[in-house]
Amino acid sequence: MNFPPNKPITMKIDTRKILFTEPSHGVFVARLFLAFIIFPHGAQKVLGWFGGYGLSGTLKFFNASLHISTPLALLAFAAEFIGPFALIAGLGSRVAALSIAVTMTVAMRFHLQNGFFMNWFGNQQGEGIEYHLLMIGLALVVIIAGGGSYSLDRIVAKRVE
Repeated sequence: MNFPPNKPITMKIDTRKILFTEPSHGVFVARLFLAFIIFPHGAQKVLGWFGGYGLSGTLKFFNASLHISTPLALLAFAAEFIGPFALIAGLGSRVAALSIAVTMTVAMRFHLQNGFFMNWFGNQQGEGIEYHLLMIGLALVVIIAGGGSYSLDRIVAKRVE
């Protein structure tokens, strides 16, 4: 193979494709539900709200019990805590939804042993993967369609053109 000498390999990202979205009210609803449902989980991990252990406690648990490194744990926390704000604003909707989908996919690895259903009646060892699949489904709507109506993505995409 002959490569051009001293020519760097570059990759161009088309921002318009990442930001473009149709004015869909259905996608808008999916985007908001994803944000409002995932935010309390991020707030548990980062702030200790809703019965959570906060940043240091949750990080210790992720490191010691789940064997997830600190950088990857912090990415998951960011997906669940910062991602909802991006989704509510509709700014970087696809990226925020993708980060949540990846986080939920990884989380399923730890919950798969508990089966499909959530532990409504306390008769399982832990929670199943039902919640994670719902979050991935909502995230896929946003990943595929973009932010939909009332999103800053639409405004930015028009200006990038």
